[in-house]
Parts: sequence; C-alpha cells; structure tokens
Amino acid sequence: MSVTLEKTWRAGRFWWDSSRPSDADPQPLRALIFDLDALADVEVGGHRCAFNAAFAAHGLPLHWSAARYRKLLALGDERQRVAAELRARGVCTECDVLARVLIDDVCTTKAMLVDETMLGCDLDPRPGLVELITEGYTAGVAVGVVADGRRSWVQPLVRQLVGDGLVDTVVTADDVSTPADAYRLALAELGAPAHDTLAFAGTRAGVRNALTAGLAAEVVGPEARADYDGLRLADCRRLRGRFAAGGRSAAA
Repeated sequence: MSVTLEKTWRAGRFWWDSSRPSDADPQPLRALIFDLDALADVEVGGHRCAFNAAFAAHGLPLHWSAARYRKLLALGDERQRVAAELRARGVCTECDVLARVLIDDVCTTKAMLVDETMLGCDLDPRPGLVELITEGYTAGVAVGVVADGRRSWVQPLVRQLVGDGLVDTVVTADDVSTPADAYRLALAELGAPAHDTLAFAGTRAGVRNALTAGLAAEVVGPEARADYDGLRLADCRRLRGRFAAGGRSAAA
C-alpha cells in the first residue's frame, strides 16, 4: 500500500522536529509551489470579511467571527456555509425557495466584493514561510504560487505577503479551469519536473489537488508559536525524499 506524506504544521513545530534524519544524499529539489492558503490564512482573513460585507449589503443581521467561520469551513462549499448559517439563525428553512434566491444573492455579492476586500485586508504571512522562500530564491530553487482567485487581487496579495522578485510565477483561476491544472501550469512555467518539486497547501483539499498533479505535498496548519524558528530548504529536501521513499510515484 502506498504511503502519502500528508503531515500538518501545528503549534509552531513540524512533525520531524523531534528526530531529524541524516543530511546524507538529500533529495534534489528544483522548485517549491505554495497555494495561497499556505502563505496566509486567506479564508479567515479575507473571504470571511467579504462575506460579512455581503451580509451587511443585504441587510442581514449576520457577522461571522473567526471562530465561527473556521467551524463552517468543514463545509466545502460557500453556498453550504451560507445556508447553514441562515438555518442556524432561523432566517429560512432548508426547502425555502426564497432562501435559495437569498443564498445566490449573498454569494454573488460576495464575489463582487472579494477583490476590494482582499486588496484592503491586513493579512500576515505564516511564520517562517517568507524566510523559506527567500532561502529558496537565494539557492536557485524556483518558487511558484497557485490560487483559485482572480489575478486582479491574487498577484497584489502575493506581493504584499512575500515581496517583489522572490516568486517566479503566479497561476490563478484566470489561467486554468481546475486546481490541479494550476499546479501543472506552475510546473511548466517553472521548468521543473514534479519529482523534483515540493508543494505546500493550506488545506487538505489543497494537498489533494497537488497530489492529483503528481506532486509531493504537505499541509500547513494555522497555528505557530512565537519561538518557531522556521522551515529550511534542507528540511524540504528531506520531506521530498521521505515522500519518494513512501512508495508513491510523484510523477503519477
């Protein structure tokens, strides 16, 4: 049975910190690809705010706190989250035709507001990742970012989080039709094969997208301690090697 490395970075420590393997024969690494949720908590810090603005625009007495929104993220679809909130607040019933219209209107308004919201939100990069990207850039490791949003707000946000000149390519929903295709296009633009690349995703769904594209992938958790000293490029090579040793072909 194949083994997939799908570990989580939580409480400021990666899973290998307690016992690091030898640095002998590190796995070659030519590229790192991050999805936008790996760089920052875009869902809670951005999309949540856009939804709150949409609720206000429709005169709804709803406001999602960060804690409430994190619980709703268990529902994979935005419409499901809005529907669940409306039902929980007694605004509608599950079979209410008018409720479906309201859900459509809220989601449409949110989509119209997301560009402005994302460009105005004060998002911080996840601890240690900017330093990792900088180290990769200095070492000649190509860096890409993939996102399911529009380039009009994704590219400025990447620049805000990482800075200018460190990311070699940004692939957005304007470029491809599926998340897995975003990784494939990023690989092509970086000129790196999947078997020499490591991906980081902010959700397990994002990890699955990377795996579908044939990449080794790690999921990044939302919490990090103040004393966390960051992931290094050598750690990424070890991760890539562990993935290959697990019996799964990264080129599949």
